[in-house]
Amino acid sequence: MSTYSPKASEISREWHVVDAEGMILGRLCTEVARLLRGKHKPTFAPHMDSGDHVVIINADKIVLTSGKAESRMVHNYSGYPGGLKSEAFGKLLARRPDEAIRGSVRGMLPKGPLGRQMIKKLKVYSGAQHPHGAQNPTTTTFAHAKAR
Repeated sequence: MSTYSPKASEISREWHVVDAEGMILGRLCTEVARLLRGKHKPTFAPHMDSGDHVVIINADKIVLTSGKAESRMVHNYSGYPGGLKSEAFGKLLARRPDEAIRGSVRGMLPKGPLGRQMIKKLKVYSGAQHPHGAQNPTTTTFAHAKAR
């Protein structure tokens, strides 16, 4: 008996909508990374992209705990001498909440071509509206990610 490996034609992709209002950033991102990677499916294979599409709405209403908004820094390096720019995570969250969430999820995905393919299935929006209604997404809730 050999180990089952799913074929690309056997993979079915679903769409999930996650409302980030009042959710803790890290707990939300781990669950979203799990959906993008496909670990919730019985046909999961670590070498294949078998995950689903995820749409996150209300990204501007995400919650950070224990002063991380001021203490955590986000770094951007251009590759040139003196090209390191740093800012507090709270400022990035206020300025570009979609990029703050996308960067947090990206760090939880595999590095390399497989991770780059998975992050393309993540759509993040600051408001409650999104243009993916035609895909009939299911609303997914994560009870343990809610802030108290």
